[in-house]
Amino acid sequence: MTTVFYTASSLDGFIATAQHRLDWLLRRDVDPDGPMGYNAFARSVGALVMGAATYEWVLAHDKGWAYTQPTWVLTHRTLPQRAGADVRFAYGDVRRVHKQMTKAAGGRDLWVVGGGDVAGQFAVAGLLDEVWVQFAPVTLGAGFPFMPLALELELLEVARNRDFLCGRYGVVGAPGTLDSFDAEDA
Repeated sequence: MTTVFYTASSLDGFIATAQHRLDWLLRRDVDPDGPMGYNAFARSVGALVMGAATYEWVLAHDKGWAYTQPTWVLTHRTLPQRAGADVRFAYGDVRRVHKQMTKAAGGRDLWVVGGGDVAGQFAVAGLLDEVWVQFAPVTLGAGFPFMPLALELELLEVARNRDFLCGRYGVVGAPGTLDSFDAEDA
């Protein structure tokens, strides 16, 4: 079982604009069955975790719920439940959430969906094993950072998937602590 932050990023290191927009990403050409593509990755996943902003974006932009796996949402607020989705709301130490996810995943991988602050919490807790990032051919200049802290990585794999430069990295160095973290920003 591996805990993976699987995401896309602009070339300048942002996963969303300051207004939480992803149109820069969604209009890119990608093969979900291609190298390091989404479909094979999603089949390896047994449980997911995301921040409140990511969850709210999914609720606003997807009519259904694309995930069959149990999903934890880190939040301090009361958020709506998506009908038919196995969504569990949590707050506090991510070690407790990771333990619950591991049990629910049945030996399959854990996916840190986003945002970067959530991935940072898992890294600080020593629970992040890999980072998979698909770099889109665009710069945003500002927005929500891919990773909010210094993290030492080792390149394990690289591929091109149509418009995207894809990299898979192993986490090899212990990160610093987050100066200020708020899961609501994730």
